[in-house]
Parts: sequence; C-alpha cells; structure tokens
Amino acid sequence: MKQETRLQRREFLRCSAAAVVAGLGGSLPRPARAQASIEEAADAVGRLPRTKLGKGGREVSVLFGYAGMPPPLVEAAVRCGMNYWHMANRWGDAGVPPAILKNREAHYCQVTVDRVGGNHESGRIDEEAHYAFVRESLDRTGLRYFDDMQLHFGYHSAAELKADRGFVRAFERLKKEGRVRHLCLSQHGYAGNSRVPGGESAAEVLSAVMRDGVYEHAQLMYSYGEDPATTRFLEAARKKGFGTTAMKTSRGIGRMREDPEFMRRLPEGTTPHNALTRWLTTGSNVDTAVIRVRNLEEFVDTYSGAGRPLRAADLRALELMTARADRTACRLCTECQPHCPERVPIAEILRFARYALDDRDLDSARELYSGLERRADACVGCRTCMGHCPQGLEIPATLAQAHALLRGA
Repeated sequence: MKQETRLQRREFLRCSAAAVVAGLGGSLPRPARAQASIEEAADAVGRLPRTKLGKGGREVSVLFGYAGMPPPLVEAAVRCGMNYWHMANRWGDAGVPPAILKNREAHYCQVTVDRVGGNHESGRIDEEAHYAFVRESLDRTGLRYFDDMQLHFGYHSAAELKADRGFVRAFERLKKEGRVRHLCLSQHGYAGNSRVPGGESAAEVLSAVMRDGVYEHAQLMYSYGEDPATTRFLEAARKKGFGTTAMKTSRGIGRMREDPEFMRRLPEGTTPHNALTRWLTTGSNVDTAVIRVRNLEEFVDTYSGAGRPLRAADLRALELMTARADRTACRLCTECQPHCPERVPIAEILRFARYALDDRDLDSARELYSGLERRADACVGCRTCMGHCPQGLEIPATLAQAHALLRGA
C-alpha cells in the first residue's frame, strides 16, 4: 500500500511538472513533503547534458549551479547531474551542501576572488591578498581544494591584463600547493566607465585574455538579441577551444512572466525560461550557462530545456522576447557609455534594475545602487547615448525609471 501511494504521488507530481514545462499553468505542490517534490522536480528535468569546458576538456554540466541556490534546488540539481558550482567559497558561512561534500571528487567547485581595497572598479589586484583569501576560503568550507580560481569582474582593459600579473602569480602559487587547479574569470565591461580610465568593453578584454592563453575559460554577460561584438568573440572562442559560460542571461524575463498579455501571446507549449535555456544550450556558441532560479517550479520550467532542440514555437517565442526586451531591458553591452557627456554608468545602473525587476531582489539592487558615485539622476536627457545603443533603447527614460525604483525612500 505504501508503494502504491508513493507511485500515485510521483505520477501526480510528474504530471504537474510537465504542465509547468508546457506552459499550461500547472505547478509543483508547495512541499509539506519537500523530499518528494525535490525528487519529482529532478525526474521532470532529467539528466543534464555534459559538455567539454576549455582546453582541459573537463566534462561539465551545460548548466552551472551557484552558491545562492536554495538547498532544495541544489539537491534537485545534483540529482540531475549538475557538477559545476560558481562561487562555492560563499558556502563557508552556511556550509557546503552535504550532497556535494560527501562526493567531492564528482563536483567542480569554484572560488570567486574580488579585488581588494575597493569595489570591482576602484579596487586593485593584489597577489598576497588573493593568495590568503583562497587559503582562508578552503579552511572555512572544508572543500580541501578549489577546482577553479576565478577573477571576479575581470580586467579593466587588455593593458591591465598584460601589466598586472598578480592574480596569475597567486594562482600559480596555490596550484603548486594543490589548492587550486584551473584559472578562469568573469568579465564585465568597463568602456566609458568614469571610475576606470582606459576601460574597455568585455568583448575587447576577453579577446585579449583568449590570446594571452593563461586562462582556460570565462563567464560573460550574454542573452538573446543581437550583440555583434560578443557574437564574434564567441565564434572565435569556440574555434580556439576557450571555454565560455553565459551569465546574466534572463534579460527582462521576470517582467515578461508577470505580464499576462505578453504570456498569452507566446506559442502554446513555450515559456520564456524554457525557450531561453534551449537556445543557450543548443542554439548558441556558449559552452555553458548560469541561469538563476528561485524555486522548484522555476527549476523545472528552466532546466528542463537544457540540451533540448529549438522548435519553431521556441524560435517564435524568442522573437517575441527579443522585441519586448529591446524596448525595456538593456543587454549590458556598454556601447553607449563612452559617449555619455555626464559619465553616467548606464550599464551598471540597468544591471541593478534587472536584479530588482527580474530577480525580485530589490534590497540588494538598492544597496548596490547607493554605492555608485554617479547615479541615474545625473542624466541630463541629451540622448547622445541613444545613437550608440544597438537595440535602440530609450535610455534616458529607462534611467529615470531605474532611479525611481532604486533610490529607495
């Protein structure tokens, strides 16, 4: 009888999960029985495909996990074969998930290292500080070693990459000691940034990193819609075997999901997150992706698209999503920033707006916004930036909306 009840519950949850994927309005039950929901979410997603990452040829899941994932989602992801974890050092306070710690060799755990003496714009690369940070992070997490050591936010320019090898030296020392194994970075764009003299776009810096040959792979901001410079870099990276991971991928999807009229226009059987995941994992030149999800329903909706071929309905959904996002959501390319006479950090501000509107993380977005030296209210509405925006975004109006949202009380 217990076995029959368990099978009936599993079948019910499987059908509920399938309804989410199909966009039919079903949802996983909110768990009084959390374990059953986790198990069924993992069953609905299935085994995540694997791909080779960088010149080392490691087999990694096409979707990466991250330290901020709620514990039930981590457990479900591990059941699906997710084996790479971004920002694993941040587990030091809450503890490494048991499913990862007890099977450490099956997982690739990354330590994410920030500049010191300031933020990613004003801080500096410091060999000794980075070396000490990684060692301290290993002590806090108990992971024994980190598979990847990542320079968070990346370099300001190709010139800085060439001139300042402090991060690379810290990595080489730690690697000799068996504490880290591979070198990577996440790269933001700094072109036109008033706090970063000589800053360059992410595509420019990444191209220089790839030519340099020391780093094995990189995370970069990438989503649907035209982005010629990034597209060219990704094509070159694929040919050279330089690993790439898309981050900040959702680009307005949180707002789309809350718009009933927009959702009704999508082809039957599609959802924004599922179409996005299919495209990233089968229709683009990135090797892997990090896609933020908040609950088991989003986990099923999003991750079940991994490795699935793009259908005609998905391509139509992506067309609608792109048209909507081009009007409302900056793709963070930084093409406009060098031309702003007031030196407004446009991409930074609109990145924070994404956190608030799409990730529903208003408190963090406001905290980040409050730390800017120049905020959106410095915009004088001259519209110079708009002549350089590849998506034709109404930047002054969008900045004003972001300021109203992020300035707080």
